[in-house]
Amino acid sequence: MHSAVHRGLVRFAAAAALLPAVTACSSDAQEATPPSASSASPGPQETAAPTPPSTSERSTPMDIRVTLDGRRPVDAALNDSPAARDFAALLPLTLDLEDFHDTERVADLPRKLDTSGAPEPTAAKVGDIAYYAPWGNLALFYQDGPAASADLLVLGHLDVSAAQLGQAKRITIEPTS
Repeated sequence: MHSAVHRGLVRFAAAAALLPAVTACSSDAQEATPPSASSASPGPQETAAPTPPSTSERSTPMDIRVTLDGRRPVDAALNDSPAARDFAALLPLTLDLEDFHDTERVADLPRKLDTSGAPEPTAAKVGDIAYYAPWGNLALFYQDGPAASADLLVLGHLDVSAAQLGQAKRITIEPTS
C-alpha cells in the first residue's frame, strides 16, 4: 500500500510540475486536461517530455479524408504522436470493418505501428480513431471506450455521427495533400 501511495504522490508532483509548461506552450486554451486523466494511468509511466492536453488534438494537425461505405467524405485529423505519424505513412488505405463489443468498429492494419514515445493513455471517446497495439488493429469508436489503457493509443478524431460510424462496413482513409 505504501508504494501505491508513493506512486500517487510522485504522479501528482510530476503533473503539477508539468502543468505550467503544458498550458504555457498550448496554442488552444479552450480545453484542459481533466485532473482524472493522469490519475487513471494503469501503472507507473515515465515520460521524457510533456504531453499535449489531449491525444486527440495536435499542435499541427494532419487532416485526412475518410470515406465510410463509399459515401461523402468526412473531416478527420490525426494527432502528432509517433503512432499517428506511422499510421499516416500507410495511407491511402481501404479496410473492411467489423463490430467489436457494440462500442467500436475494428479493422486489421497491414502491419503493426510504432508505439515508441506514446503519450499518456486516455480513454477513447465517440469519433476517436485509435490503435490497439496488442492486436495491431485500427479502432473507430462509436461509443465511449473503456478506461484508459497503455495498449490503446488514440491517433486522431473523425467528425461523423455515432450512428453512421456504428453501421459502417468499409472505410477509406487518404491524406488530404
